[in-house]
Amino acid sequence: MKLSRIAAAVTTAALAPAVLLASPAFGAGQDSAAPANPTGPTAPDQAGQAGQDQAEQDRKSILAIIADPMASEYMKEAGLKAMADGPAAMRQFVETDQYRIRLDDYRVLVARLEHSAGPGLKEAIKQLFRKDHATLEEWRHFYEVTQHELRDEDNKVDISRIINKGGESLREAGKKALKGTPADRTAFLATGQYLAQASDDRVELARIDEAWDGPILSGAISKLLNGSPTPADLRHFLEVTQFELRDQDNRVAIAKIIDGGGPELVKAGRAALNGTAADRTEFLKTGQHEARAKDEKNQQENDKNKDKGQGQDKGQQDQGNAGTGTATGTGTGNTAVTAQGGSGAPLATTGAGESVLIAGGAGTALVAGAGLLLAARMRRAGSAR
Repeated sequence: MKLSRIAAAVTTAALAPAVLLASPAFGAGQDSAAPANPTGPTAPDQAGQAGQDQAEQDRKSILAIIADPMASEYMKEAGLKAMADGPAAMRQFVETDQYRIRLDDYRVLVARLEHSAGPGLKEAIKQLFRKDHATLEEWRHFYEVTQHELRDEDNKVDISRIINKGGESLREAGKKALKGTPADRTAFLATGQYLAQASDDRVELARIDEAWDGPILSGAISKLLNGSPTPADLRHFLEVTQFELRDQDNRVAIAKIIDGGGPELVKAGRAALNGTAADRTEFLKTGQHEARAKDEKNQQENDKNKDKGQGQDKGQQDQGNAGTGTATGTGTGNTAVTAQGGSGAPLATTGAGESVLIAGGAGTALVAGAGLLLAARMRRAGSAR
């Protein structure tokens, strides 16, 4: 037993140096061993580390600020400059400069809203600019919240105005939008109103075509409706083109009316053709009828004057015939006197009266000759005694 214990002790003593030499700590030596209680950093080292951490945080904050879609060009330029100028400039940018720049940016953004704003939103924008010392939060809230509320109110007013003067399809679409969401109302004003108006415009064009007699306008309407017109095409036709084509049809109609018409109708028709579109419309509506009435009145007066003139000519002829009979009686008397008085004045009567005068003259000459013959005989008888 004693020998066994002695052998174990010897073995342990032999292995101990090998185990110690194999240990890392021992192999590295006393100088390489880590101290049991290391000493902490000094105060300047702590301040330097804190400054580096703050600068890194500021740099990350600035990068996030200028990456924001709402960041203006001025904000981006100021942030990049602060990073280039060092930790102090970055700290100032993060603590103060960014808020000042952001306030200016919101003022610019709100001012730009006025261009497309309705009456309600415009008035609110003016009031905000009149307010002294409005905070950044007030400007942000107006831009992000208030403007949308006011814009929706203006949209409601616009939709109500549109449907009050629109057709059936437009009224139905507008009422539906008023009962919907703000997005529904925005969509109606952006596109929906034009699609609904196009449906009403098609109905109106069909009605015009049915009521119009002119071939030019009717042909153009048929061509338009049978094609693929856009809402803008339909609206332009109703607001502009149809009136141009109506006037062309009116010109053709006026030319046909005055062809072979009376003087007043031709005069009025030519004046309308040389005038405005309104003049031609007025001629077809009332002017042609007034001109025809004048022509008829003038014709009646001419006929009346013609009948009166014919009556006067007939009366003058009757008076001439009556004067011829009177001259016959007078001529007879004058002939007898002339024959007795030896007047050689010629007679100016003709016809039956002239024959009577000639016969009367011959009788007178015969009586005178007989008297002379009787006197001659009486003288001869006296001489014979």
